[in-house]
Amino acid sequence: MTTLSTDPTLELRNRIHTRQARIGIVGMGYVGLPLALLFAEQRFRVTGFDTDHSKVDILNRGESYIVRIPATEIQLARENAFTATSDPAQIANMDVVIICVPTPLNSHHEPDLSYVTGTLTNIAPYLHQGHLIILESTTFPGTTEEIAVPLLERLNPLGLRAVKDDATPGFFVAFSPEREDPGNDTVARRDIPKVIGGYGSTATALAAAVYRTIFDRTVQVSSPAAAEMTKLLENIYRCVNIALVNELKQLCLRMDIDLFEVIEAAKTKPFGFQAFYPGPGLGGHCIPIDPFYLSWKAKEFDFNTRFIELAGEVNQAMPYFVVDNIADSLDQYGKTLRGSRVLILGVAYKRDIDDLRESPSLTIIELLQKRGALVEYNDPFFPRVGQGRKYALNMTSTPLDRIPEFDCVVIVTDHSQYNYASIVANAQLVVDTRNATRGLSASNIRRC
Repeated sequence: MTTLSTDPTLELRNRIHTRQARIGIVGMGYVGLPLALLFAEQRFRVTGFDTDHSKVDILNRGESYIVRIPATEIQLARENAFTATSDPAQIANMDVVIICVPTPLNSHHEPDLSYVTGTLTNIAPYLHQGHLIILESTTFPGTTEEIAVPLLERLNPLGLRAVKDDATPGFFVAFSPEREDPGNDTVARRDIPKVIGGYGSTATALAAAVYRTIFDRTVQVSSPAAAEMTKLLENIYRCVNIALVNELKQLCLRMDIDLFEVIEAAKTKPFGFQAFYPGPGLGGHCIPIDPFYLSWKAKEFDFNTRFIELAGEVNQAMPYFVVDNIADSLDQYGKTLRGSRVLILGVAYKRDIDDLRESPSLTIIELLQKRGALVEYNDPFFPRVGQGRKYALNMTSTPLDRIPEFDCVVIVTDHSQYNYASIVANAQLVVDTRNATRGLSASNIRRC
């Protein structure tokens, strides 16, 4: 356990300032690992916690399991005292613990906080005076104050309380939403402003001091609930606007209007417009999930988030729209969907990343299989797709030189590695859900 002076707040501030604070990050995924590397760059001693022993072993060998994070970054971090472990007892040696675990939806589209509560339960036995616990996992407003704080207070064996705005000895709690954007190479991680809402002003200040060491700008808000709502607003904004263009895409197809041309024209307006683009459905760890977190919480206040729920319905329906278009396109070639061989290009949820979370490709594959199609896939980032929380495909990537064998090739994820002119030239039929074949005018292309 870290030894603290009689003023743990001042001691923690000093340890942060001098880079002596021990930083523990729970969850070595697409959020936690990049965060750990940022702290390691600033010479903090960082420990990554994960229940997946294979990830721990890979990191401790100086290797990487995320495509956009090269092994050289892991190796450099290890030179700066980064290590990984599956032992929760090491929490006792940390000054700051940051939680970056999944917050998915259950089968009823309700929040599943089991990863968060499980992590808090594992942390509680090792809490010590002056500990700073920060939750980054996206969740509904009230999670930090209504779930995290009571759970930590009830389960820690020392009887410590979360410090709010008094001098009572205890631990500190804050919420700071992650803002990772996998595959985005245009904005450096440290240039993304960090929003922070603490359980009391002292916790806010301490969390800001921690993040100020790795981010160029911190934004402090009045409470954890305000920070939690900030994250939801950011992603609901995107969800609603994507739903708008997804609905417009369906209308434009009927009207024989190129929506992508319309969007590019609208982008020329220098104010009041931001471009969003249609696709085969929503993927990733935020946009398909976050709106349902808020709509679920809103029911506690007898409030129906009709606008948000409608956007969710539109976006959830897109994979079904794609499958119907595949069937219609095959019909124009005198073929039925049942029994046809269909190749899906791209299973990652967006271009040039190795992330399957909530990918619409997985839904499309399962829908096609249910309708009797013989489905295979190709993705340069996934040589194999096994079993996940919501799918059990157990498939291997099919080489592109077999494209002529398929009745239909469906572009679901527009990876930059694909040569679309070659794909179109060798395919019997191409259904393009991403406008990846723009500029090509072959008769075998169907855009949807």
